Amino acid sequence: MIYLIDHKDSFTHNVVHQFSLFDKVFCDDISDINKSKLNAASIIVFSPGPGSPKDYPLSSKIYKQFKGKKKIIGICLGFQQILFSEGAKIIEQKKIYHGFQSEVIVNNSSKLFNKGKKFKVGRYHSLKLKEPFNVKNFKITMRCAISKVAMSFENNIDKVYGFQFHPESFLTIDGKLLIKKVISA
Repeated sequence: MIYLIDHKDSFTHNVVHQFSLFDKVFCDDISDINKSKLNAASIIVFSPGPGSPKDYPLSSKIYKQFKGKKKIIGICLGFQQILFSEGAKIIEQKKIYHGFQSEVIVNNSSKLFNKGKKFKVGRYHSLKLKEPFNVKNFKITMRCAISKVAMSFENNIDKVYGFQFHPESFLTIDGKLLIKKVISA
């Protein structure tokens, strides 16, 4: 069972729909967490959302509580939330990407995707990871082909994964494959 935490985003139910292709999904607003469903879930997903990770201290608390105990996946704000919870700085980008399709390239750090594989993805973010980012077991695995901004990470030891882009967006080609690979990891 997948428990999806909604950060009050209009994309959340698209994320629910995509993940429900693989398992039963329960979705609750960040302000109304169902602890029994959270505890019963095998996977926790942090949804996209407005604002900055610092605006969601409960998400950081949940992440720290379950890291290494359950598979955790973050999308857009959820990606940033996980990295922020690990001590990373999340900063504003010079260029805002809202409803923008970019090409991302898989690098040799990925265990889930083939090195050099390219994906066209839908981006909806004005914040990014400030690098360098060096946290044990975390590897940046995809980057924007043009700007080199971090677009995904894998932590295969603790089973923590994230996408800065939206795999559920119609702008993302093969988004279903991306989710399937992470769920199967």
